Amino acid sequence: MDHAGFMREALLEAEKAYRLGEVPVGAVVALGDEIIGRGHNLREIMKDSSAHAEMLALREAAGRLGDWRLSGTIVYSTLEPCPMCAGALVQFRVKTLVYGAADPKAGAVDSVIDVVRQPRFNHQVEVVAGVLEEESRSLLQRFFRELREKKTAGEMAELVEGARLEIE
Repeated sequence: MDHAGFMREALLEAEKAYRLGEVPVGAVVALGDEIIGRGHNLREIMKDSSAHAEMLALREAAGRLGDWRLSGTIVYSTLEPCPMCAGALVQFRVKTLVYGAADPKAGAVDSVIDVVRQPRFNHQVEVVAGVLEEESRSLLQRFFRELREKKTAGEMAELVEGARLEIE
């Protein structure tokens, strides 16, 4: 299985989110050698906290298959899924999750908790971690660095404007 090739497709989705000003996370759902679902974060644009890349890709894949069971599929995500998305992987009966960068603050696969391999659930998801990890992490780091710089620049502009008004 060419995990890197599918992960590159997920990275293309993450780039779409980046260009929209969304947190750059992308996901694709593969069945065999075909991509049946794609998604990138749209939470801010849609004003929907469930509009994560994985959720959108899973919904598209289920629509294409006409079934909520995505048995035999592999989900590729550029970031370790959060609890909501990890739970969705279990609920959709995804076979395998392949992710790029770990999420030490909210990861629900390896970092904070493990939702997808919970033995009490009636389904567990196989996991492959760290595929194109550096590329995935680098895009996220660039996004948040630029966001901090914009915030700092915006704060400075407000201070300058405030000082100008005080002088006048």
